[in-house]
Amino acid sequence: TTSTSPSSLFGDFSALFRGRICVCVSACSDKSTISNMQFQSIKPKDPSLVSYFILSFLRIVLVFVPQLGYIHPDEFFQSVEVVAGDEYGLEVTRTWEFNTTFPIRSMAITYFGLKVPFSLLRFASMYSNYYLGINLRGSYVTLVFPRLLMVALSFVNDWSLYRICRSYGLQYQFRLLTLASSYVMLVYATHTFSNSIEMALCSLLLYTVSDCMIHSNTVIYQREFLEEKYRKAQRTVEKVRFYKLKMSLPSHSLNRCVLMATLCVAGVFNRPTFLLFGMPLVFHWLLRGMGTKTVSFADFNLRIMIFVLSAIPSLVLFIVIDSIYYGYLTMAEIERQEIGINNFVVTPVNFIRYNIIAENTAQHGVHPLYTHVLVNVPLLYNVLGVLAIFSLLFMIYRFATNDYTSLPRAQSFVGLMLSAIFFPIISLSLINHQEARFLIPITVPLVLLHAPKLQVGLSSSYPFKVPSRFKDFLYHNLLCPAVSPKYLLKIWYTANVILTLFYGFLHQGGVYQLAEYFSRQVDVRSSNVHIHLVTSHIYSVPQCFVGLPSTETLLVNPDNGQKYRRTKQFFLYEYGSLELEQLYRKLKLLVDVCEMRSISANQRYRLYLAIPSSLSERLNDIFQNRSTAALIKHSQVRVFYPHLSIEAMPQVFGQHPCGINTDVDELDDTCPIYALEDEQNPFSVGRLLKQFSSVAHQFGLILYRIEVRRIK
Repeated sequence: TTSTSPSSLFGDFSALFRGRICVCVSACSDKSTISNMQFQSIKPKDPSLVSYFILSFLRIVLVFVPQLGYIHPDEFFQSVEVVAGDEYGLEVTRTWEFNTTFPIRSMAITYFGLKVPFSLLRFASMYSNYYLGINLRGSYVTLVFPRLLMVALSFVNDWSLYRICRSYGLQYQFRLLTLASSYVMLVYATHTFSNSIEMALCSLLLYTVSDCMIHSNTVIYQREFLEEKYRKAQRTVEKVRFYKLKMSLPSHSLNRCVLMATLCVAGVFNRPTFLLFGMPLVFHWLLRGMGTKTVSFADFNLRIMIFVLSAIPSLVLFIVIDSIYYGYLTMAEIERQEIGINNFVVTPVNFIRYNIIAENTAQHGVHPLYTHVLVNVPLLYNVLGVLAIFSLLFMIYRFATNDYTSLPRAQSFVGLMLSAIFFPIISLSLINHQEARFLIPITVPLVLLHAPKLQVGLSSSYPFKVPSRFKDFLYHNLLCPAVSPKYLLKIWYTANVILTLFYGFLHQGGVYQLAEYFSRQVDVRSSNVHIHLVTSHIYSVPQCFVGLPSTETLLVNPDNGQKYRRTKQFFLYEYGSLELEQLYRKLKLLVDVCEMRSISANQRYRLYLAIPSSLSERLNDIFQNRSTAALIKHSQVRVFYPHLSIEAMPQVFGQHPCGINTDVDELDDTCPIYALEDEQNPFSVGRLLKQFSSVAHQFGLILYRIEVRRIK
């Protein structure tokens, strides 16, 4: 016999086992529903990697452009608005979620992720402003800087996907390209959503669990192999050698337990819904090797106990940070050691207590149970989402027909990915408030399983057991590798380009521009002029971009030591989707109040109205019909493009001012979009261009100046 070192033998066993795993996975995928989740190899020299780096660079560039799209108010009011107000002392809107009496949002992740970087930026701004004249606290920097941090975090998803593919011998080039080309990564992952942080944490946890699974399976296989050799050995020398090899195997049962526990605590404090995404992953980590000779139920219980104990340090740290931030725990109480249970607040518990009450979640919108499955998954992942849903239905069908051999094992890699996708989808579907962004943490496992279908087709072999003429036609014209990749790739790229433009630049795109405009107006106005801004049919305006000092901060006069607060000089009135008739009455009342103050207290004012330009025609009619009695007028100040409010969709048929000239005295210049009574050709080039111009003008956010109509 030749002598073999334990390390070299371990390496041989590892390579042998990895090859065995890849063969088993491929075999399963060729004969079951997992055939639709196949891991077929792609050409080693795949040009997809070059395209991936181009799209990754585009992800960074779109941060600096920047994307003006405004997906949901939470992307600002749960992060940037709060941190900028705390760090820069700005006038901001703190939502009810940060109420100190019952806070449901943790500041622990936000503190390390945004507050510390903002502190460094504020420090750098002092020197850049003094020496270079560059202000690092403007609206542009406040928008771009947090997104730059988010885009750096988004590459955790790419890295996790790459590492998982490398661990399991899967081709990563096209999967990375699919991930990078998704608008979820180009838009959602670069915006300051807590869901984007949740996605990065879930991806990192998924890689950790999958790597632990393959390591444990390798060690368990080697241990059982050596034990078998030990039992069959006849000579004492051989028994000793196999025993030493077995004892030299590395430990695997508690691998990365502390890291996983910390990730789970951070994920739960970031968003308590992380429980639903992390639970199946942790369960697979606990389940590693169960059913073999070397792993028993005692190991399962030990893993649970150590996992819980490993989570305690980070749990205590996050609770203390939140308790100090919300004022439950002060340094004076710590010094006096006067600390009780009431000095601590656990924000995830408050979050769960609030959301388990259906009436509370109903206030934010009620959706049917099927919204996530039938609407949000296809909206986020288009063809990949549809293929994933059909793959699940096909697996359920095979389970119902007792075709168990074609189903993946619960402890397998495919079982891990399936549970990481569908367990949170089904769980979140039981909540009556459902938004698409809630599902973005499933992006990496979805791409891992289904991305190859975009390149190799829906089915690599004939999927039907009993052939027929219709099934043959279906396979050769829709499912086979020669046909399906052609239309799947076109749908995938087209849908992602459209949705990137829509959510990244068009949807509510004028709101940031409006705030930036008023940040300049506030700087150049006279100190005794109060600005009043009324908004309707748009999302809430983040005041951190306006950049006004807070009126709540208590200041001290250095000359006499007297304490004072700044006088509020910018007033924001947000009326949601208020009917225009009621909005007009609000404007009239506000004008009356401002006029009375201008006479009694000599307070000069400017009153503005921001509204989607698609509503300007109706607003003009109201002002024209009421102008003689109300004596107020509106005049256009500026239009911010592009902007689209779902609450006020553009009207293709109807009349609309061609140049959005809203002066009541000049309302004759209108564009009839469709007029059968017109004697001229309604399809002439001039008419069509005029119609197109009229419709294009409706994709804007128009700012009006509201004034009293002076009688000449």
